[in-house]
Amino acid sequence: MLCQMKDTLIIALLSTLGNLLVCAAVGLNRRLRTVTNYFLVSLAVADICVGIIAIPCAILTDTGLPRYNLYLCLLMLSVLIMFTQSSIFSLLAVAVERYIAIFMPFRYRVLMTPRNAILVILATWLLAFLIGLVPLMGWHKTPPDSGHCFFVLVVDMTYMVYFNFFACVLAPLVIMFLIYAQIFVTVKQQVRRIGPEQRSRAEGQSRAAASMRREMKMATSLFLVLFLFTVCWIPLHIINCFLLLCPRCPVPFELLLAAIILSHANSAVNPFLYAYTMTAFRDTFKAIFLCCRTLRDREESNQHNRGEERNTRSNQ
Repeated sequence: MLCQMKDTLIIALLSTLGNLLVCAAVGLNRRLRTVTNYFLVSLAVADICVGIIAIPCAILTDTGLPRYNLYLCLLMLSVLIMFTQSSIFSLLAVAVERYIAIFMPFRYRVLMTPRNAILVILATWLLAFLIGLVPLMGWHKTPPDSGHCFFVLVVDMTYMVYFNFFACVLAPLVIMFLIYAQIFVTVKQQVRRIGPEQRSRAEGQSRAAASMRREMKMATSLFLVLFLFTVCWIPLHIINCFLLLCPRCPVPFELLLAAIILSHANSAVNPFLYAYTMTAFRDTFKAIFLCCRTLRDREESNQHNRGEERNTRSNQ
């Protein structure tokens, strides 16, 4: 238990700091203020909330707290569902935005304005909170006589499997994978078609090919975010399916624990992925670190100079 708590606290710290860095990068660099990145900031805010709110709540409920307060217990158990659902909707918004950019380029500027992006983000957060609050509205188990706040004793697995997983997680994931599959196939076909034509219309076709390659690179980076999200969350949902559909099937505690830690870890990986795959984010992260280092060096230099001045005065 102590080892698990240590791991989750490290994940919470990495998730909070890393995603704060993502938000700071978009806020400081004008080049990063795009509609796509607004949705990534929404995803980062959800991951920050996981680090600050959801993981501490999960640690408390792992110990059975709070006791004899069903609604507070359900609220603490629901916050991770809320933030996870917000992450899914943010990823779906990114996928739809990329689809519009590639398949409806002439309508993109009309549809994907910063104002519309903010409205979409607000709508996704509202819907995510409503989905997460469903257990509080009555879809939960009868609380145990002991009063302990354990997930499997309080949250109804029919809600987790049929409503949360099948309808609110799996369906959006399938839609997103189909969108990215269509994007990859279409962009590859366009690049192949442009290739032979470059000899006759070199300049225009070269620009078009470069644009298609940029779109492919961006789509690949965003697909990796989606793929890692799926890899981190699907094992826990599959275990929930076993708990519901085969209640007598033994689920090793170590496997359940690993699936929970893996789901939490997803909130910490995205900043590293952005830094690895997206040049603009990587350069901005470096600039932020260099600025902080310069400020720190300047402060140390000022402290050193003030110390020398005091020594000089004392000698006089």
